[in-house]
Amino acid sequence: MQCSYDNKGNSVPTILLMMQKRLYSGGGLKAEGIFRINAENSQEERVRDQLNKGVVPHGIDVHCLAGLIKAWFRELPSRVLDPLTPEQVLRCNTEDDCTRLVKTLPPTEASLLDWAINLMADVAQNEQHNKMNARNIAMVFAPNMTEMADPLTALIHAVQVMNFLKTLILKILREREESAAEATLHSPSSKSPNHNSDTVYSFMGESFGQNLNTCAPKGPVDDISFRTTSSDSPKADIDEKLWCSPVLSDGEDELESNSHSSMSTKSAEAVQPPGVSVE
Repeated sequence: MQCSYDNKGNSVPTILLMMQKRLYSGGGLKAEGIFRINAENSQEERVRDQLNKGVVPHGIDVHCLAGLIKAWFRELPSRVLDPLTPEQVLRCNTEDDCTRLVKTLPPTEASLLDWAINLMADVAQNEQHNKMNARNIAMVFAPNMTEMADPLTALIHAVQVMNFLKTLILKILREREESAAEATLHSPSSKSPNHNSDTVYSFMGESFGQNLNTCAPKGPVDDISFRTTSSDSPKADIDEKLWCSPVLSDGEDELESNSHSSMSTKSAEAVQPPGVSVE
């Protein structure tokens, strides 16, 4: 699996960065209900086949891209927040509590979470257009970030995870506003920086990416391709529908050759979702 560094130094699968870039350039941040509205299954299956070949095809519906990004996290053998116990998440009552808890995550999970939180913050920052505030985007991501066997327990824990994610998103948004205000104060003649600048915002307070040897959580998997159909993970879809409120009312790029590493599927450190890299 090829990995690249994002602009914060996090080691992230290159295919995720490619999908993020296409999502943004396709106007996904302003699409109403982004990450909440599901794309047609037929298109998603076609796109999965292309992604397995390292290609993000042109003309993809932004809702399809958003769904596949969520699916990548959902289909990991060990989800990003699985190292945290429900009790630990439940005890997070403040922003500082959440920040301290994130620092206990293994480096790989911390980097992936940092990337995901900034993605969610980008979405929430365009709430005026997409109708997705911090709570809404946290709600649709939460079931994909952790997994529990018992449905009732999973539902309760998902609500706690939603609040945890929402707190981290709001922290990033606040830091962006403070940074923009400070830049305007000290340089009134220049444009205020936006969230796409090189400014680093991190709920972790430091970059974990520089020390990573892998860019996906560890797990007993050798195959690192997308599942061929979305029907392989029905439980996850049910989890989202159980507690998410109703839905609120585009070329081909090959994997970049300058990715910082190409991981062997036989490596014990390199892991992708079973039979899938994304969804």
